[in-house]
Formats: sequence, structure tokens, C-alpha cells
Amino acid sequence: MTSLAERGGITAVLGPTNTGKTTYAIERMLGYRTGIIGLPLRLLAREVYDRIVALRGPSVVALVTGEERIVPPRTQYWVCTVEAMPEGMGADFLAIDEIQLCADPERGHVFTDRLLRARGLNETLFLGSDTMRPTIAALVPKAQFMRRERMSQLTYSGSKKISRMPARSAIVGFSVENVYAIAELIRRQKGGAAVVMGALSPRTRNAQVELYQNGDVDFLVATDAIGMGLNLDINHVAFSSLTKFDGRRMRHLAPNELAQIAGRAGRGMTDGTFGVTGEASPLEPEVAEAIMDHRFTPLRKLQWRNSALNFGTVDGLIRSLEEGPDDPILVKARDADDLMALKHMAESAEVRARAGTATGVKLLWDVCRVPDFRGISHAEHASLLERIFGYLHENGRIPDDWIARQIQRIDRVDGDIDALSKRLAYIRTWTYVAQRAGWVSDESHWRGETRAVEDRLSDALHARLTQRFVDRRTSLLLRRLKQKEALVAEVNDKGEVTVEGEFVGRLEGFRFRQDKSAEGQEAKAVAQASAQALAPHFHLRADRFYNAPDTEIDFTEQGGLMWGADAVGKLAAGDDPLRPQVVAFVDESAGPDVAQKVQRRLQHFIDRKIAALFEPMIAMSRDEALTGMARGFAFQMVEGLGIIPRQKVAEDVKSLDQDARGALRKHGVRFGQFTVFMPLLLKPAPTRLRLVLWSLANGLDEFPEAPPPGLVTVPVHDGAPEGYHTMAGYRAAGTRAIRIDMLERLADMLRNEDSRGGFEAKADMLSITGMTLDQFADLMQGLGYKAEKGEREKVKAGPDATETAGEPDAGAAEEPGASEVEATPDAGTTETGGTPDESGDTPAGETGASEVEATPDAAPADATPPDAAPAEPVTEAPESRAPAEEVPVTEAAGEAAEAADASAEAPETEVFYTFTWSRQRQGGGRPQNQRGKQAQGGKPSGKGRPQGKGGPKGQGRDRGKGPKREQGPKNFSSGPKPSRDRIDPDNPFAAALMGLKDKG
Repeated sequence: MTSLAERGGITAVLGPTNTGKTTYAIERMLGYRTGIIGLPLRLLAREVYDRIVALRGPSVVALVTGEERIVPPRTQYWVCTVEAMPEGMGADFLAIDEIQLCADPERGHVFTDRLLRARGLNETLFLGSDTMRPTIAALVPKAQFMRRERMSQLTYSGSKKISRMPARSAIVGFSVENVYAIAELIRRQKGGAAVVMGALSPRTRNAQVELYQNGDVDFLVATDAIGMGLNLDINHVAFSSLTKFDGRRMRHLAPNELAQIAGRAGRGMTDGTFGVTGEASPLEPEVAEAIMDHRFTPLRKLQWRNSALNFGTVDGLIRSLEEGPDDPILVKARDADDLMALKHMAESAEVRARAGTATGVKLLWDVCRVPDFRGISHAEHASLLERIFGYLHENGRIPDDWIARQIQRIDRVDGDIDALSKRLAYIRTWTYVAQRAGWVSDESHWRGETRAVEDRLSDALHARLTQRFVDRRTSLLLRRLKQKEALVAEVNDKGEVTVEGEFVGRLEGFRFRQDKSAEGQEAKAVAQASAQALAPHFHLRADRFYNAPDTEIDFTEQGGLMWGADAVGKLAAGDDPLRPQVVAFVDESAGPDVAQKVQRRLQHFIDRKIAALFEPMIAMSRDEALTGMARGFAFQMVEGLGIIPRQKVAEDVKSLDQDARGALRKHGVRFGQFTVFMPLLLKPAPTRLRLVLWSLANGLDEFPEAPPPGLVTVPVHDGAPEGYHTMAGYRAAGTRAIRIDMLERLADMLRNEDSRGGFEAKADMLSITGMTLDQFADLMQGLGYKAEKGEREKVKAGPDATETAGEPDAGAAEEPGASEVEATPDAGTTETGGTPDESGDTPAGETGASEVEATPDAAPADATPPDAAPAEPVTEAPESRAPAEEVPVTEAAGEAAEAADASAEAPETEVFYTFTWSRQRQGGGRPQNQRGKQAQGGKPSGKGRPQGKGGPKGQGRDRGKGPKREQGPKNFSSGPKPSRDRIDPDNPFAAALMGLKDKG
């Protein structure tokens, strides 16, 4: 090689990747005083520049790319992209890397031009693939060839899923969208990936490569840019696709192109592998063998464009650019971006006028060569270039204020990855413009400005890429797990768990809820690290829970068991409804000791809760004094959880003697007309627990919830399971369900009414139910009554009337009005209701619902029925203010006055209902009238004490006597019979009669 260098020889150093060709060229260049090396990518140029600076210092090394220009005063070595290589410098050494790009459809004509015309004074090297050997030999006859062998083996490993990709792998995509999608998938499954693309700035690319090289991530996602000499520690290369868009169309990659990328695997003496992943189909065996053996079809055609340009006129320049080659090895390159921009701008008369001289044409061509970094339409790019050309031709400089505005619009670091990438592409245009000598007034200033903006955008893009595609938490945890270090976990008062300072999830009770954002390998790493670090916390928490008071534990209406806000278990059905089982929610990683301790504590809690809330019922079941029928009935009460519809035990109730009933009453059992129940178990807490136990015993999938506490009536749930309303402490009647204790109070009131002759609702009936008249009518129909709706004239009080207007009869005056009705009957009132026997009598000694205490939420007793309208006093019409003859009255006015008088005289009406017994209903018969009364409302016969009144024991009604009960529905009077003593207020003699009555 020394003799070759001495005579200015040309050498083609060819061979596969990982042969050290670039390193060899650098060593050869540094052996000379001056040298130039052209590289295919500015990323690779920056890497080589850094290597030479490390060896010789920055004062003698220049870096020249389209967007970057670092040229020290004493430059000896030039590191450039191939397009930016200075011409005619006469350097001692010259090298072109990746010379096989002569065949590239987009940039190949530039490499071909360097192959044909670029030479060093002493030595010229062309570095590249063996496929260039025949074409170099044909085009450069004096060239010598040197083959370098690969330093490591490259093996095809077939297809692998990304989830099974080995560490230190590079996955290659051929579009930005594909690269981002793969990087996102790897972040979820593997913890993160670095991203390398040719469109990245060197600063961003270096920062991303550093993530990979220092081990923060084990995966790299890149475009085919990594195939151009980037030296990374890659063990495996996987192709996610075998096709790419070359700027014009989608095409399959040739075997030599695949080899160029696959060769990045295995650096130095380390062997590497390559394969496919994702949607890429497996390689054909012959293609895989060709890559492993480095045997490819030689390149027969190279791209070419005329370099001898005619700058006389615009048309002459275009013709010279479109000339074809003379050599058959060379093919005319397709129109590049610069030529298309020139043709577009040539259509403008103003541009042609400005480019009227050779200097103007040359300036126009220089402007057209500004790359379209933005990737926008040719017309839009040409429009920008036309404006730049106008400024340069007219002023010789681009105005500072105009370029400042362009840069200011780009100088923003907000937005996502796409927005930042787009701004980086835009700033590259102005960086390129600022690098051109003489285009701006202060080149150093604008180069610094554009470089600073690019650096800020680069740093922001690196941060966004890292934030989106790298999970530092997973990387940290995986690294610590590999090192088998003890991990430190912390749990704050909100249950948030951090391991080594990284948030990994929440501890809810004794279950660890992993961070939902963790997926794939990340989720596995988090789970493994959390299980290792949380083990001592589970034991400490179990001890604290075991010693916690019952007030900190509760159950839900769906059978869940809560410790504060955390679910720690659930109830399951047991052999006995009052002995449910407990299922504890404890992670397996907590261990069996923790699980057993939690389960024991929960079982203690629910057992004590049942014993406390159902204490009267449990005490009754354990009472050894209860024998015979009383004990059997107590067993049924326990089975019914303290509530039994009377119709289900009607015969058993009849069979109970007075001693048995008394013994049961001592335990709080109430024998109501519709329900036999224990009032203490109707409270909200026992009701809530009863519904849960009942749902468990009946195997319900969805547990019905208890009605809100304090409501007398609630809407009927049509879809509720059978028995729900009873267990909730209500009885369904019509469209609403009424609480059973309030129903028994209502039954007390109904017993004193004439259920056969018909009666109207009293204010106290509406008051205790809290219903409107229409709702009460629906309730009564649900209880077995027939409701007839009617209207009548509302009675108004006269001037001298002493009775309250609107009273239905004289007897009603003796009953308490709406304001006098008490919400709770007198405590001393004795119940005498019950289920009638065959003769219609009530068994002696039973007590009705009046013994049940009213709840605080019952409707107020003094509430006036909603449908009752207040009586209005009758007043005389005021006298006319003017004599009739002074006020002319037309015919229409007279008709209006007559209509007004008629309206004033029209009587007001009110709606009322009359209730009569209709049929036998389940759960209780019709309420009985006062004992000894006739069916139509006669006076007491004196045989037996009246219903609801006290009297000597044994003075019950003589069975077999009294009126015979009529069977079936029967129409009775639509309202109560008028009293003989009642004075009709509409009678013209009402005032006189009232006066006589008062005197009498």
C-alpha cells in the first residue's frame, strides 16, 4: 500500500460489514498531512468526526454536512457527507465510504460522480460492498482491489416474536409509523427501546444510542440508517418488513441491502444473528445463505447525472441535467428534488427574468439544491425557494427580519413526537441556508441561532422519545433483579407502593394492585420486584388487622367484607344461613400464614355481627323454656330471619294457645294481621344484614339492596326475587310496598271502619302512610279492597255556621281532624286484630300492629290529606261602584257578565274514594269491624268488648252469634249514610236550624 500511495493509486477496499473498512480508512487518512473522507449519513459523519477529534484534537478537524459546518482555521482533515464534500482542494488523501450507494435511485448519481471524479493527491480509497467490484473495474481501470473478511460469523435464526426477542437486539422498520409502533410494543413487553432514524438530528441520535449502549434499554428500533456504518453493540438484527418505499414506489429489498443491515449484528469478534419478526415472512433459504456467505449478484448499473452543467440559460441548464450517459454501465438518474424544483421555478416569468445571466442561473441552481427536509409538496417547496432566490438576487442577502420570523415560528419545544420531528425537519432547512457562504449577513450568528434551536428541539425530542418508548422503572427493576439485590419497598398512607423509589402499584387490603400501565415484560418485572419487596409488609399488615376493632370492619350489601376502604374478603353460603363462611382476599405472595390470620379475623367479625344484630331471635332459639308448638314456631321464625307472612303460618298461629303466644311475645314476636315479625329486627342494620344472609342462602348472583331507612313506602321492584320485599321489611300492595309495622298500624284503623258498607280514607290514614289519596287508593286495592272514585260538591261554611265545612257526616265531627291525628297510637292500646276464622271472628288474645312502635321517619300525623281542599267562606258580592244607568253595557259585555256570574255560582268539587272489601287476599283477611256491630254500622250489641278496647279476659264475642258474613264481592253504598242530625249547609234555613239546635 505504501508504493500504491506513493504513485497516487486508487484502491477499492471491499467486503461485508464488520470488516473494519472505515477504521482502516481513518488510519490511512491520519497518515497524511491532509485528507477528506465522504460518508453516506451525517450521523456517521458526526461519529467519525468525534473519533478523529479524540485522536488529533478539534483544531485540525472540520465537519461539513448540509446542516452543520465546523471549520477550524488550521483544518487538516475534512469529515463530510458525500454531497457536502469540497471540490478541488487537492488533499493528500480522499476516501468515499459505502460506495455501493452508486446504485441508489435517489442519491446514487452523487456517489457515481465521486467515483468518477474525486481523487486524492496521494491516495484514494473507495469503501464498500463486493458487489461493486466489476463496475469499479470497468469505470476506474487503474483501481486496485483489497478484500477484507468479516471478523465474526453471521447466522440466520428464522422468525421470532417480538415478545421472544433476545436482549441486545435491533428491530428494523422502514417507516416512521412502523418504527414507533414497534418501539411502543417493546416498551410494553420489554421495558423500553431506543429509537434511531436518519431524520433525527445527531444530538438526538447520540442521546438515543447512549440509552442503548449504557444498558438502560436492551433493544433498539431503527430504520435502515443503522446499516450505514453505525457501530453498535448489537447481537441480533430482526427485520419487521422486507419491503420499503424508495420515494416512488414500494419495492422488495435486495439480498445485498438486507445483508448491509443484518451485518450490524456481531461487532468485532462477537458472532451475530439475524432474522425476521412481526409481519415479515421468513427469508427464502437461498437469500439467507447468500447473506451468511456474503455472496450477492454484482451491481451492473450505476446511477448517473451529468456534472458538466450549462449555466448559460435556465433551459440550457435543464437540458444539461437531462443528458444521458455514454457508458452502458451508467443509467440516467431519475429527476431529483433539485431538478424538479428547477423545472417548477422555470415556469415563473419573474424567475426567468432574474436568471437572465450565467451568474443568475448559477445562483438559481444553488438555491434549487436546498434539500426538501420538510417533505412537503414540490410546489410548496419550490415556492419557498423562489422567495429565497428573489431575496438573494435582489439584495444579495436574505433579510435578517424575514429569516428571524421563520426561525421564531419553529423555536418551540411543546407538542408530541410528531410535532417536534416536524419542527426539526423545518429547522434543518434554515440550518442549511445559514451554512451557505454569503446568503446571510452574519453567518456565524445565524449558524449559532439555527444550531441552538436544533439542539433545543433535539433535546425535547429525545425526552419525548424516552418518555414514550422507555420505561425507566422497568429498566431499573430488571437491572436490580438481575443483580439479585434486595429491593426496598415503601407503602404510604394511601396504599401507594414504591420500590426503589419507583411507583409500582397500590396495596388494597392484602392484595397488590399492579400499576395498570405496566404490560408484558414490564408487568412481569413489576410483579416480581413487588412480590419480593412486599413480603414483610404483608405480615405487618396482617398483625394490625387481626388486632383491629370491629368498628373498622364492615360488610357491604353485596356480601363483601371491608377494612376501611379496602376489600379484604367476601361472604359465602354456609350450611346455616346464620353461619356464613368467609373467603379472604389475600395474594398468594403474602403466604398461607397471612391468609389464615385474615380469614380467622373476618370469621370472628361476621359471627359477632350476626350475634349482635339478631340477638333477640338467637336468644329465642336457645330458650329451653319454649316447648311444643311454641318451640316449633320459634324455629320457623329463625328460618324466616325474624319475618314471616302470616298466611304461611296461619294454621300454626291458630294452634298456639295463649301461654305459647305469651312466651313468644316475651322474645319480641308480634302477631300482626298480615305479618308475624320481631320489630327489633326491622331496624336498618338488621335489615341490611338479613338481605345479605337471605341472598347467600338462596344463591343469588346479584344481591338486592335494602330500601333507604325511614321510608314508610317504597316503589315495588318488579324484577326483585320472590321474598325480597318481606326480607326488606315491606309488603307489596299495588305499585308500592308499605313497611310491615306501619301496615299493622293501618290495619288497626281499618278495623273500626265499615268495610262492607263502604268508608272513606281518614286524614290519619294518609298521614301514617305519607301517601296522596290516589296512592292510598292503589295501596288499598293491593290489600284487597275495592276503590270507587267519585266527585262531590265541596261544602262551604255559611256566615253563621258553627260546624266545620266539608265534614262528610255528623259522626265525623267527633273524630279527630287531620291536625289532631297522632303519629303513634297510645301505648296502652291493645291489639285485637288477627286472621279471621271460619265464622269471621277474631281469635281472642291476639295483638295487632298497634303494639309496634312507630319509626321516627313516619309521616307527620297532623299532615292534611293532599287532596283535601280547605273550606272557603261564602262572601257577598260587592256593590257596584257606579249606578247602572251611568255605565253603558253592550250586548257582549252583558254576556260576559252573565258568564262570570255563572262561574262564580258554580259549586267547587272534590275527589273522594269509597273503599269496600272485595276479596280475600294472601297474608290476611279484611279488617274486622268492632265486635258486636252490625254489618251496616249498628250500635254495639253489648256482647263482648269492642275491637281494640280493654275488657275482662274471656269476654270475647260469643262465637256462632252475630250477623252472618256475606261471601264474595258486593256493591255497597258509594259513601257513608248521611246522619239524621246533620244539617245541610245549602239548606236556606240552615242558619235558623243551627240556632234552634244550639238553643236546644
